[in-house]
Formats: sequence, structure tokens, C-alpha cells
Amino acid sequence: MLREDRMTSRARTAGDEGARLHWYYEVATVLVFYVVYSVVRNSFGSSSVRPDQALDNALRVIDVERALGLFFEPHLQDTFIGWGWFLRLWNIFYSSLHFVVTGGVMIFLYRRYPGRYRVMRTTLGFTTGLALLGFSLFPLMPPRLLNDFGVYGGRSLEFDFVDTLAQVGGLWSFNSDAMQTVSNQYAAMPSLHIGWSLWCVLAVWPVLTSRWARRAFAVYPAITLFAIVVTANHFWLDAVGGAVVLLVGWRLAVRFEVVALRFRSSRRAGGGTAGSSDDELDANACAA
Repeated sequence: MLREDRMTSRARTAGDEGARLHWYYEVATVLVFYVVYSVVRNSFGSSSVRPDQALDNALRVIDVERALGLFFEPHLQDTFIGWGWFLRLWNIFYSSLHFVVTGGVMIFLYRRYPGRYRVMRTTLGFTTGLALLGFSLFPLMPPRLLNDFGVYGGRSLEFDFVDTLAQVGGLWSFNSDAMQTVSNQYAAMPSLHIGWSLWCVLAVWPVLTSRWARRAFAVYPAITLFAIVVTANHFWLDAVGGAVVLLVGWRLAVRFEVVALRFRSSRRAGGGTAGSSDDELDANACAA
């Protein structure tokens, strides 16, 4: 654990020393990355995967949950299916907070803790990239499509899930032509909603001073888990997958930033320049 703390501290120092951050470069990097991510995600998704393959993977997940005695998704949705206004709120939460909170955390770190921003931005990139592997290697039909008789549906009479985005309403629906064109219906394992929500906690927890802010971020992943399950967009095991890719992504990001520090240090040594001690102190404070 101490070794990981030292690596993280060095990685954050790597973020503060050397070239300064430029907002336009960061925005361009995020936009380009997300466009590439979307193209790759959709290339290995519902447009190229047979529904029966995605259904088989969903049945495998259900078998595991049943073996654990934790296949509770149908019961959870049945409990709230009559509460239209309640489900509509969770549909809006599912459709928007995923981006709003993550973007807000990135802006907060960029403005207040640039060293921490660098390593956490890299963590988010690795986490999202690893999720692409999951989408391509294990295309998974979400619960809402198991008993759906549409193009991407599993047409299974064993289940009775409701696609709340389509039936109850929210900001948008996967059934719209526009969303079917730009989305991968089988990008469910791992859940990036969970991966990103846990990333938000990891990113800001050490620097939060407000008790209320800490409480809000502490429950955010749990609330997100409820949202993705009650709307039938994920199994709870997808959330476990999201946590795993975040953990691996964070480890890779720390190592990447350590290597980046060494590279920048060697360049400064060769050019006869030195990093700013103020930046290093700021990075050490960020690691505390």
C-alpha cells in the first residue's frame, strides 16, 4: 500500500512539473478521445453482433447471479414499476448525471488541482479504453432487451423487464432512430456508469473538505447502481466489471505518469532546465 502511495505521489508530481495545462488542448483531447471511443464501441456492438450471441452472454450472467442467490433485478424493477414519476427521475439521472458529474469533477480538478487532474484524466482514459475491450469481447444484452421483440431484442418469454426509457420516458430513448444509429445496444459489460461514478469518488475524495460533499460523493456510486438496475439497463454484475476496469485503469495510469515524469525529467536535464519547486509542493499537497 505504501509503495502504491509513493507511486501515486510521484505520478501527481509528474502532472505538475513540466508543461503547463492548456484548457483548449484538454478539451480537444477529451473530445477526440470520446469520438474515437464511440466509433470503436459501435464497431463491435449491436451493428455487428448477432442478438443470440448477446443473449447467450446475458444468460451466462444471470446464471452466475442465480448461483450466488443474487438475481434480484426483476424484483427490484417490479417494486417500482408502477411509480411513473419515480422511474422518470431515474431515467433522467441515468441519461445525464453520467456526463455532468464526471465533467464537473474534471473541471474542478483542472482549476484547483492540476497535478491530480493529470493522473486522474489518464485514469479515466485507461478505464474507458479497457471498457472497450469488454464491449468487444463480451457483447452483453441488457435486461431491458431480453424480452424485447425488436431488431436487437432477445425475444425471451422467460423475463418481463420493462425498458423504462422507452415506456416511461426521460431525456431520450434507445428506441429512437438517432440513438440506435450512434449507440451500441450491447455495451453493458462493464458498466461505465459505475466505472465513472467510482472514478469521481477516487478523483476528489482526498481533496474534499466539506462533510456534505464527502457524503454526497460517498453515496453517488450506490445511487448510480440503483439507477442502472431499476431502469433495466444493467445487471449488478456489470457494476462489478466497472469497478474492475477502474482499478486496473488507475494502476496503469499511475505507472504511465511515473514514466512520463522520468521522460520529462530527462529532457529537462538535457536542456539544463529545472522544474518548479512550487509545482512540486502543490503536487505533494495534492497527494496528502
